[in-house]
Amino acid sequence: MSYASLSVKDLTSLVSRSGTGSSSSSSSSPLKPPGQTRPVKVIPLQHPDTSNEARPPSIPFDDIFSGWTAKIKRMRIVDWVDTLFPCFRWIRTYKWKEYLKLDLMAGITVGIMLVPQAMSYAKLAGLPPIYGLYSSFVPIFVYAIFGSSRQLAIGPVALVSLLVSNALGGIADTNEELHIELAILLAFLVGVLECIMGLLRLGWLIRFISHSVISGFTSASAIVIGLSQVKYFLGYSIARSSKIVPIVESIIAGADKFQWPPFLMGSLILVILQVMKHVGKAKKELQFLRAAAPLTGIVLGTTIAKVFHPPSISLVGEIPQGLPTFSFPRSFDHAKTLLPTSALITGVAILESVGIAKALAAKNRYELDSNSELFGLGVANILGSLFSAYPSTGSFSRSAVNNESEAKTGLSGLITGIIIGCSLLFLTPMFKYIPQCALAAIVISAVSGLVDYDEAIFLWRVDKRDFTLWTITSTTTLFFGIEIGVLVGVGFSLAFVIHESANPHIAVLGRLPGTTVYRNIKQYPEAYTYNGIVIVRIDAPIYFANISYIKDRLREYEVAVDKYKNRGLEVERINFVILEMSPVTHIDSSAVEALKELYQEYKTRDIQLAISNPNKDVHLTIARSGMVELVGKEWYFVRVHDAVQVCLQYVQSSNLEDKKTSFSRRYGSDNNSSSFKALLQEPLLSVEK
Repeated sequence: MSYASLSVKDLTSLVSRSGTGSSSSSSSSPLKPPGQTRPVKVIPLQHPDTSNEARPPSIPFDDIFSGWTAKIKRMRIVDWVDTLFPCFRWIRTYKWKEYLKLDLMAGITVGIMLVPQAMSYAKLAGLPPIYGLYSSFVPIFVYAIFGSSRQLAIGPVALVSLLVSNALGGIADTNEELHIELAILLAFLVGVLECIMGLLRLGWLIRFISHSVISGFTSASAIVIGLSQVKYFLGYSIARSSKIVPIVESIIAGADKFQWPPFLMGSLILVILQVMKHVGKAKKELQFLRAAAPLTGIVLGTTIAKVFHPPSISLVGEIPQGLPTFSFPRSFDHAKTLLPTSALITGVAILESVGIAKALAAKNRYELDSNSELFGLGVANILGSLFSAYPSTGSFSRSAVNNESEAKTGLSGLITGIIIGCSLLFLTPMFKYIPQCALAAIVISAVSGLVDYDEAIFLWRVDKRDFTLWTITSTTTLFFGIEIGVLVGVGFSLAFVIHESANPHIAVLGRLPGTTVYRNIKQYPEAYTYNGIVIVRIDAPIYFANISYIKDRLREYEVAVDKYKNRGLEVERINFVILEMSPVTHIDSSAVEALKELYQEYKTRDIQLAISNPNKDVHLTIARSGMVELVGKEWYFVRVHDAVQVCLQYVQSSNLEDKKTSFSRRYGSDNNSSSFKALLQEPLLSVEK
């Protein structure tokens, strides 16, 4: 289909008919539709019905819960059982011959790994080692029933343990009974928050925290955790803090108390752990070494301590034997003080545990609802707190080992729980000879992999802004503490989101040669624009926060496109602004009013606004505001190309009117003049097919 300009015959007849009345014609608006032009075929845009009968309520209460209501009505008894007890999903389809052996091996492997880690993390939290085993017992069984992930291994983790120690350090000393009671209360509060967020489906709130913030926070926390365990290597006490400066100062201040035996033993065990971990990662057939590394360190350290009895190496000491007993939190007096830390631990559970669980579910090809997963973690923490557990969550390292051991269902978690129970019943008398430096080496080995310097290098290479966010979060966490680091990181993350939203990407479009496709002229330098027409694409929702920025850019684009390749008739100014609105997903009332003001501003400068391809909701909002009638229904188009063709006809008509007026003033109505023939020789607009 060809859109050609007026023929010479059309021009001759147009000018001859105008005669002496050309002065009145020339005074008309340049935006007046052309009278004698070849018609442009335009796909009609269907405008919505804005009558009161057709207009739905603005925010119907029923629509908010209509999806949930319909889903509940369709649910059968089996669906209800699967929702309340996700374990039945894999129990009904369990393949005993294929899965049982794999689940047994995975459960035993993780259990052997968890026993020494649990005691180490309890020491990191400022608690006796037995509470690490308590936190690995009941929560594992509860999660196996209420959790929906089949490979996630929950229990004590280093970051949560550090948060517990930091939160309770200012309230009670580690030697006091209150410290233990508050740690158990913290598990209860975390469980309640996780259950509430899971039931209300609020897990999406954490999406506003970028991955660079999480990586920076985790890396800095890992450094603080590692330094906090150095005291067991050095043989003297150092300051308990979540800031790096007090820890380093106390290490330097007590250098004269340094003792060689714990340092040599701890360093030896740490080297062995790291070697076994890396060999297990590198070779699949030796992956059992990765899981056996913590147990190997414990056995080696205990053997040395038992044989040589070095007095400078402190031991764990007596550990109570037996399973934890039921007890409800005695007092909630400090609940208000612990709420911020509870919220922070809940955030860590969403960011880390649910993220790991979803990744493992995708890898093993089954569905996982993040809100259901969060509820399962909450129930595990609530019931765990009733049996002397401090906050538990999903462990990255143990979950990776569980998955690499080919665990198929939650039965592997039950096997792990049984191993912890057997340890509590029969093995605790042996644990009293474990050196403290061996437990510290396990913690340092576990958190060394959390220092994500590879991520920092990647961010520097890919996105400098995200690298800046990573640097800010890690630095503030190191020097100002975990809570300040999280707040600053989240604050900057939200600030970047707001900045991106308030300053959306806007592109000037040009036509690709030989096509009817319009693309960003900065991305496609070969694209060309038309004189007198500016085509602008807004790549974001339009609302009160960004409409001022959009208006400022539109004013700039009236003159900014002159430096690009233009085609068409030469005109002195911009006559048309076309808004390509297909990427605009939403527009609010403030933005509509601002567009009305912009239209009135354009009207005073004889500029016509045209709108292309608004989606259904945006079009309906514009129609309800009366903007369709204000701009004119004929200036709404399905395609950018349609809008351009119509605008070109108007530009051409305006140019012909100017030539006709100029001819009449110079030569009157004598159409046979040679000068008029010269006028006909001037180039007219030609539009490619």
